[in-house]
Amino acid sequence: MAETLHIPQTDNRQAIYDSLIPQIEALITGETDLVANLANVAAALREAFGFFWVGFYLTKENQLVLGPFQGPIACTRIAFNKGVCGAAYTRRETILVPDVEAFPGHIACSSASKSEVVVPILNQAGDVAMVLDVDSDKLDDFSDVDVLGLEAVARLITASM
Repeated sequence: MAETLHIPQTDNRQAIYDSLIPQIEALITGETDLVANLANVAAALREAFGFFWVGFYLTKENQLVLGPFQGPIACTRIAFNKGVCGAAYTRRETILVPDVEAFPGHIACSSASKSEVVVPILNQAGDVAMVLDVDSDKLDDFSDVDVLGLEAVARLITASM
């Protein structure tokens, strides 16, 4: 894979996901190191969309532990039943939050985060291995287009594990 992404110059997120997802697939196919793959996926998503924060929390020691990410420093450990990440892990479903202040139990790793989408990523056995956490510094910045695009990225990661 080339060292640069080819991202359409548009505000149309669907067009960006349509271009980005095959590039992410090419980037991680054949690479067996999970940390390397997660780091590149986080970088690709942040570069393509300019999201405030993009990263992974991995299931370790009966909690979610910070993994590769792009953006400002973040919470290091999150309990399975805390915040948006913990809720996505526990419910085993993607959670889209238009206003993080309105989400009961939201963990404010950064006061600049205003909206969030978290996608659980399953391992080959079907267990939640990690979550993909994407934050914006804008209210109501995510839509179903983002949910579907990020879920497609999650499936690529599952296939690479």
